Amino acid sequence: MASTSGNDSRHDVTQPEDAAPAYMRDTVVGVYDDYADAEGALQALTAAGFARSAIHIAPESDPAPAAIVNTGHQHGAAGITNFFRSLFGVEQQAQHAAYAESVRRGSYVLTVDTQNDEEIDRATDAMGRFNPVDIDERSSAWRQQGWPDGEPAITEPDAGDGGAVQAPSPAQSGTTEMSRIPVIEEALQVGKREVQRGGVRVFRRISEKPVHESVQLREEHVTVERHAVDKPASEADLAAFREGSVEMREMAEEPVVAKTAHVVEEVVVGKEVTQKTEEINDIVRRADVDIEPLGASEVDAWRVHWQDTYARSGGRYEDYDAAYRYGSSMAGAGRFRNDRWEDAEPDIRGDWERQHPESGWDTVKDAVRYGAENAAGRHH
Repeated sequence: MASTSGNDSRHDVTQPEDAAPAYMRDTVVGVYDDYADAEGALQALTAAGFARSAIHIAPESDPAPAAIVNTGHQHGAAGITNFFRSLFGVEQQAQHAAYAESVRRGSYVLTVDTQNDEEIDRATDAMGRFNPVDIDERSSAWRQQGWPDGEPAITEPDAGDGGAVQAPSPAQSGTTEMSRIPVIEEALQVGKREVQRGGVRVFRRISEKPVHESVQLREEHVTVERHAVDKPASEADLAAFREGSVEMREMAEEPVVAKTAHVVEEVVVGKEVTQKTEEINDIVRRADVDIEPLGASEVDAWRVHWQDTYARSGGRYEDYDAAYRYGSSMAGAGRFRNDRWEDAEPDIRGDWERQHPESGWDTVKDAVRYGAENAAGRHH
């Protein structure tokens, strides 16, 4: 993640005080391949006003070389997985598996807890200045290599690495008197493509906190009192002098708890596109062919050298003619003119073997050297 554009949205949820609510807390997460980058982002977060207790890094220090295994950190798989499971929640299995795998492979994960959008912006800006990687792109590449989510990948070096690559054999002419020399020129082509440069991800976690509230409740209680009296009965007393009953009910209040959710903020996430012009400077090469007339005396000299060097072994001159001509062309092109044979031989040998893979260098080396030195006016 070379630049930061991962500002995910968040919402604060406010609950009534008479409930035991869950409230939202956002976590900004960044992955770094270099511990110095992770440490730099951590220092930038503290400088931006975040408490050190709100910042977490896994692993917590740069391990010594002996603690590195297969380019990854030597940490317990369960410990790493549990750390990210507690951070992101069980529901986000793919996320905490990807971050845990990045730690296993030697990266560093930095997280910071934020409380509002202003803190998210500050954290994203601070962490994005230290080369965070794109965890989605990284985990997608792991899956293509066979990594199952939630399990550490085991990577083996490609058995084909370091194998010899045989260059194709150039077209050979039908006779030793003719050969084709291609004139090759490179052309520079500059294009452009879109690539992801990374960013940071914002996670929302739900935390719970207890809430205490007092409420006044009213209750009614029926009381019965008896009083002794001695007076004559009135007409009202006589009217009430019959069977019957009187009822009086008690009333009481009890608490009623309700919770309501309100949308208190909206976050709009967008991207800003800028363009820049980049100058491309490079070097292109061209292979030119210099033609030098070859006199009969030079061919005669080659035949004399062949007679002294190779004839006794039973070989034909025609088997070495191409080597004499090749050596002569090397001197004429300037590749040998100013160098000693010992200095020029490795390059000349490599070029010969690419053009003549069927001919062993040790067999024709003396012929090539004589052709080059004879053309350059030097003899060994």
